[in-house]
Amino acid sequence: MTTRILTGITTTGTPHLGNYAGAIRPAIVASRAPDVDSFYFLADYHALIKCDDAQRIQRSRLEIAATWLACGLDAERVTFYRQSDIPEIPELTWLLTCVAAKGLLNRAHAYKASVDKNIEIGEDPDAGVSMGLYSYPVLMAADILMFNAHKVPVGRDQIQHVEMARDIGQRFNYLFGQGKELFTLPEAVVEENVATLPGLDGRKMSKSYDNTIPLFGSAKQLKDAIARIVTDSRLPGEPKNPDSSHLFTLYRAFASVEQATAFRDDLLQGLAWGEAKQRLFAILDSELAPAREQYQTLVAKPGELEDILQAGAAKARRLATPFLGELREAVGLRSFRTELKAGSSRKKTGKAARFASFREQDGSFRFRFFTAEGEELLLSRSFQDPKAAGTVTRRLVDNGAASLELRPAEDGRFTLWLDGECIADSPGFADAHALDAAMQRLREALATLAE
Repeated sequence: MTTRILTGITTTGTPHLGNYAGAIRPAIVASRAPDVDSFYFLADYHALIKCDDAQRIQRSRLEIAATWLACGLDAERVTFYRQSDIPEIPELTWLLTCVAAKGLLNRAHAYKASVDKNIEIGEDPDAGVSMGLYSYPVLMAADILMFNAHKVPVGRDQIQHVEMARDIGQRFNYLFGQGKELFTLPEAVVEENVATLPGLDGRKMSKSYDNTIPLFGSAKQLKDAIARIVTDSRLPGEPKNPDSSHLFTLYRAFASVEQATAFRDDLLQGLAWGEAKQRLFAILDSELAPAREQYQTLVAKPGELEDILQAGAAKARRLATPFLGELREAVGLRSFRTELKAGSSRKKTGKAARFASFREQDGSFRFRFFTAEGEELLLSRSFQDPKAAGTVTRRLVDNGAASLELRPAEDGRFTLWLDGECIADSPGFADAHALDAAMQRLREALATLAE
């Protein structure tokens, strides 16, 4: 089975050495696996949430695209595109926005952090919060669900967004799928062994700390940056501790096991820091020089980059365009001609029975069950989260109609029980005969979903 993996790169800056070792290099290696279908995109719509400098965003798009290609990403093998070149993504974002619960978005980490910061300084809780920031998780869900990605490599701070994409996709499936899984529910993948490089001052390499080493600066810029790496005061000939040396950590990320072992031994024997920095420069320059040359060529020819990205967008849209058409059909945004044809077809084939999940004002979740003719036969009790509701409906389908535990009630209703707990109630019926007939209709309708 081929696994579809999707990775987005926000276009708000220029990649540095830490980005290369921690994300770019391992992702490119992973894209070469024979059983993987990889999607890489420039998340330039996301960039607008964080940055209002148009020139910076434009330059970043160019530099990041050139970086990935110069580092060895094969645009023929993967699907490499700009988010803004796929008009189906913002349309899907709106479809998902219409089913995404506000309470779910209220819990997003970035939004909560902004609110908490405002409250701490005595501001209005939503001061400075744009709708872009607030609904960021829905746009990310559209990025993922548009291409039905199975796995999404992310940092720990992004796990929540992938889980929210699952929740939104699952709700859409229940509302409009009519028994069909329209969206694949994605899985967040956190690479525990991805390299996190120290910066010039020993803290995590980050533009926020202004401690980065440029990825594709000139050889002189690379050497100058390495010269600024903070070391201890041990003199040449004095033993150095590799385990506490940021310089050694950087060297090890790019060296073979044999090279790293030799470097470690030399530090223990008193290698001078100046010579150690020269060795780090040599190993980095040997790996980056060929890619640096290719990067400069690509940046100097933006038209060629544009052609590559447009080809990637066309490849992506061959999937996105028909899939969005299917989703539009599912929610009722159909051509009138299509509707007439579909209507005549449905007379022959019939609609499907379905579960429909929804959220109450108190934040709890419930579901209804409808027959193919639209008759409501069940209204569930409350659940604390949508996953719990989804688990119950899936069990009802998987267990089969014959296993349903239905109990007549005194008020002309019947109740549905699971594991000794009442989970749903029927509407009221006029008499016992009508009640029995309704329970039989429920069994028959549920049986069609199992098929």
